[in-house]
Amino acid sequence: MQTDWTGYHREKDKLRAEIWSLLKHQAASIGDPFGHIPNFVGAQLAAERLATLPIWQQAKTIKCNPDSPQIPVRMRALQDGKRLYIAVPRLTEHRCFVELTAEDLQRQNISIAESALAKPSKRIAKKAVTCGRLVSFEEMQPIDLVIVGCVAAAPGGGRTGKGAGFADLELAMLQEFGLVEIDTPIVTTVHPLQIVEDLRLPMQAHDWALNWIVTAQEVIETNTNYRRPSGLNWDSLRSEQLEQIPILRKLREQD
Repeated sequence: MQTDWTGYHREKDKLRAEIWSLLKHQAASIGDPFGHIPNFVGAQLAAERLATLPIWQQAKTIKCNPDSPQIPVRMRALQDGKRLYIAVPRLTEHRCFVELTAEDLQRQNISIAESALAKPSKRIAKKAVTCGRLVSFEEMQPIDLVIVGCVAAAPGGGRTGKGAGFADLELAMLQEFGLVEIDTPIVTTVHPLQIVEDLRLPMQAHDWALNWIVTAQEVIETNTNYRRPSGLNWDSLRSEQLEQIPILRKLREQD
């Protein structure tokens, strides 16, 4: 199956197609997994298992992807009183993150479930505040824990999303602004069928590796040997990314 980001890495394209097909044929996905960070059977249990870890319990500020399988993670973060940051899809806004707190939601009479389900979108920008508050990097608090969505993950820390590279871009920009540190934990919640051998997931210099993989059944600490990127790698950016992401153009001009 072709997606908007097919063709950038042939082996990862092949792996993603394999995982999507496996999830569908094993009835392990909720809805059609193809072309998505796949929602999976057991996502709620994986979120509950994540919430038992010290890295979760100690975190006051969390960045989470906006995809369906992490809805339970976002709900739990708000229920636990954590500040939650979610990127605007495709980073199309200058203020490219939405900030959510249970306190702000209560003030607006918005339920935690409603806010966790909603993907940040241009609708938020137009209405100023729908479920959350659009914020710039300068307005954000340092992040204690990062949750990323994956199509596939490896025990040694390798990961791949849909192939667009947004998770890596977001993390690189957050690091540029001092909001993510060298030891900020990076976690994903996935179905066991999404875990593959390390050799299947080679990492490139601009890729951010996982520190933890959580399923409904187990927790894997990767103890990854991959070196974390030091900010944005301008050489790895694609021309369409610079054209379509306003904050990247701004940072390039400043650089």
